[in-house]
Amino acid sequence: MRIEIISGSPRTHSVTRRVALHLKQILSDQLEHETGLIQLSEWNLPPVQTVFNSVDNTPEEFKPLAKRIFEADAIILVTPEYNGSYSPAMKNLLDHFPKQLHKPFGIVTASPGALGGIRASQQLLLLIPALFGIASPHMLIVPQVDKKFSPDGDLLDASFQSSIHNFITEFNWLAGRLVTEKEHAKN
Repeated sequence: MRIEIISGSPRTHSVTRRVALHLKQILSDQLEHETGLIQLSEWNLPPVQTVFNSVDNTPEEFKPLAKRIFEADAIILVTPEYNGSYSPAMKNLLDHFPKQLHKPFGIVTASPGALGGIRASQQLLLLIPALFGIASPHMLIVPQVDKKFSPDGDLLDASFQSSIHNFITEFNWLAGRLVTEKEHAKN
């Protein structure tokens, strides 16, 4: 299965990126999925003017990004909380690629604070159906992210391992079912 993790902070030294790196390692190494990491800090998407509804209808400079998003079987959104919601950079990206019919989404929010971006997760639960995607009901909420993960994505707090395991297990189950169902529908 091809999974894209979208690290939704535009900041170069984002603490939420740490979680994205850790998840990428687990999905690639332990579950042997083809896993990519799209870091919004590396893409200078302009404010949405046109919707990119296919790779062909995407400006040349963003075609590599469009190819990854359209070819992904599943997507994990990793975002910090900005004023009670997900990052504006994440919103801008998803507005460029709005329709992801039956694509499974995992929701991960992180914050140095005690609530871990829980309000952002609730906003993403409203957004994903508008994209025609399907959200995994088991989310990963990461409070005190700067104490749980190193800048390289290594887990520093072993007590958080079970939360990660539960998120990955449930997301993997949902994504596997939806991808299998899509393949059967094609045949």
